[in-house]
Amino acid sequence: MRIDESFAARAPDADAMEAMARRSLDGLPLEFREQMGNVVLRVEEYADAESLNAVGLTHPMQLSGLYTGRPIETKSVSDFGTLPDIIHLYRQPILAEAAQRRISVEQLVHHVLIHEVGHHFGFSDADMHALEDSAD
Repeated sequence: MRIDESFAARAPDADAMEAMARRSLDGLPLEFREQMGNVVLRVEEYADAESLNAVGLTHPMQLSGLYTGRPIETKSVSDFGTLPDIIHLYRQPILAEAAQRRISVEQLVHHVLIHEVGHHFGFSDADMHALEDSAD
């Protein structure tokens, strides 16, 4: 998809998108924020081939966010030396989808972030789609 030039000129950079995501995290209820632990937030331009392959996708514009790590219900106090959990937000796919859907980038960042936070709490994609459908 081609993003119109006026939109691209005012599109948020990675730092601005990260600030949007942090505002969304700060807006979570305290009981959820407390369980986010040391989850790292990263804004990258696109998913790499390994990440795409891991979720069965082939094109970097197909993936707007990804949670890598272990859901909290599978963690143990005896875990040691594990990599941090990471929420990846992919800037270019988010910008393209926001333009296509004619919604604000901040709305879409919030939506994608909450979806990835759901994975941290052990929800599957099917679980989250069902919750979204019941909220509509």
